[in-house]
Amino acid sequence: MELMKIKSNYPDDIRRLKDALEECDAVVIGAGAGLSTSAGLIYTGERFNRYFSDFAKRYGFQDMYSGGFYPYPEKGEFWAFWSRYIWINRYSSIPRRVYERLLDLVKEKDHFVITTNVDHCFQKAGFDKKRLFYTQGDYGLFQCSKPCHQKTYDNKQIITSMVQSQGYEISEDNELLIPEGKKIRMEVPEELFPICPICGEAMTMNLRSDDRFVEDEGWHQAAENYGEFLRRHEGLRIVFLELGVGFNTPAIIKIPFINMTAQNDKAVYACLNFNEAYTTQEIKERSICIEGDIGKILSDMGSL
Repeated sequence: MELMKIKSNYPDDIRRLKDALEECDAVVIGAGAGLSTSAGLIYTGERFNRYFSDFAKRYGFQDMYSGGFYPYPEKGEFWAFWSRYIWINRYSSIPRRVYERLLDLVKEKDHFVITTNVDHCFQKAGFDKKRLFYTQGDYGLFQCSKPCHQKTYDNKQIITSMVQSQGYEISEDNELLIPEGKKIRMEVPEELFPICPICGEAMTMNLRSDDRFVEDEGWHQAAENYGEFLRRHEGLRIVFLELGVGFNTPAIIKIPFINMTAQNDKAVYACLNFNEAYTTQEIKERSICIEGDIGKILSDMGSL
């Protein structure tokens, strides 16, 4: 599949997309990391320094993503890092109202979301859980690291205990706060390490990184719901709305969206991306490609 950029006129394109959303029978949203970045879930810079400056000083990495792969010498440090990481990217408030703007644009339409994001932002913004398919996992879930069984476990209680054990306090809006005069510890006590209740092995995050990823009952139900939504709207006027999807896993959203648009001459493919808004020659006449900050694009559409 050869991807291409097409000539864009911003005012015309956001109007075309607004009209397409108003006139369609259904919207299929495909969301990648760029959408959450636009919403303020940034893994570098000030946000990283606020919560991980101690790790940066000790180990030298300068972003959360790198810290997630660092081979920590002690398990207590591993869980200190990951509990902070999970808390601020899963349980804290979303910094900007990008997801809420998206919901405002599609809530009157039959819609469904497939996303590679694992930060729960869609549900926090008010999207219906039954209309969501998180393909790559959820920061809010643990699974057996082996895994010995196909089940996941809510981790909010244990993550709360972990961040508090380091010295943090949690505000009413779920922000991590450092009490005055208190030094944050870079370790979690062993009694808080999560253990599989079935086999006794260590638990880990329910994030797809290899063939040990657990696709639990909820995952399979969401996949079935997505497939049924596509079957129910086959051949109708569908907007395939791709938001912030990169090229790490194009087979999950980008390629299927382009192919489904090509197979349905009533469909429109819309790609919103900071600087990688591509389509193909075959569907370019039914494509709307807009480059820029997704939050601004959605805000400008909402103002039309």
